[in-house]
Amino acid sequence: QVQLVESGGGLVQTGGSLRLSCANSGRTFSSYTVGWFRQAPGKEREFVAGINWLSDTPYYTNSVKGRFTISRDNAKNTLYLQMSNLKPDDTAVYYCASARSKVLSYPKSPRDFDSWGQGTQVTVSS
Repeated sequence: QVQLVESGGGLVQTGGSLRLSCANSGRTFSSYTVGWFRQAPGKEREFVAGINWLSDTPYYTNSVKGRFTISRDNAKNTLYLQMSNLKPDDTAVYYCASARSKVLSYPKSPRDFDSWGQGTQVTVSS
């Protein structure tokens, strides 16, 4: 059983930074690809960033490249998302998730993930 708990969200001005954390109890992050998604009001949940379980290679959606950094601390079983130069379009509820299979190398669809946290709100004011 995987239980994911996000934290670190909040209100920040345009250009500001936040670091999200995702604590995992259960299946270790090092064993599966893990990622961050976000969902804005009225929009579908979208992929933000992921980190491959085998190579530790990060991958991002284009809109956050150069601004967001995903990382994980296997000893703490915690996933992070460092967000910089935030924009109002980044406003959303952010979720961490764990992939449903090791076969998936760089999954981006929400359907490829089977464990989700409850989400943390990020609001960027203009």
